[in-house]
Amino acid sequence: MSRKKPGVILYGPPAAGKDTVTRALAELHRRYGQFARLKIGSGRSVGYRMGTTAQLRKLKAADDVVYANLRYGNTYVLDRPGLDSAFAAGVPVVHLGQIDGIRALVNGYAADWLVVLLWCPREVTAQRSAGRGDSDTAARLAAWDATREDLDAHPDLAWDLTVDTTTAAPQDAARLIDQLLMRQAGATTA
Repeated sequence: MSRKKPGVILYGPPAAGKDTVTRALAELHRRYGQFARLKIGSGRSVGYRMGTTAQLRKLKAADDVVYANLRYGNTYVLDRPGLDSAFAAGVPVVHLGQIDGIRALVNGYAADWLVVLLWCPREVTAQRSAGRGDSDTAARLAAWDATREDLDAHPDLAWDLTVDTTTAAPQDAARLIDQLLMRQAGATTA
């Protein structure tokens, strides 16, 4: 039986359903909660812990940055203190769009990570982005392209679960994730 706490990584392009599946997980069981990455920059603040460059420097100096990436003109950080707090509260669901981020998290933060690929075609990302009122759909499509290139460059990466969000309901994806995570953690019931 594992001694590490379970966590979920949802990987996929913009508008693949990471937020929607995370909400479905939280509705399924209150133990699940989205990990609020530290965001240095501007724009949307919902779902993030807004930080400063001084705060980022302190985290780097303390070797508390597990992974950081630049996208949409902002810096997004997976930080050790934030992850510690998220695990203390339950099962964190971490959203990522870079395979380097998955590897950094799996190798840099001790947990039983369930790694899930959520996917949708590029045209679906465009439709969903426009439908939710994004003002930066072109940037999101560029991120979709980068995600596809990232996947193509890492064909060796093994996914615990792959979900096509154009055919699977968020609640079904959440149930599958929960079942796999509980099995991985050695639990018999959710």
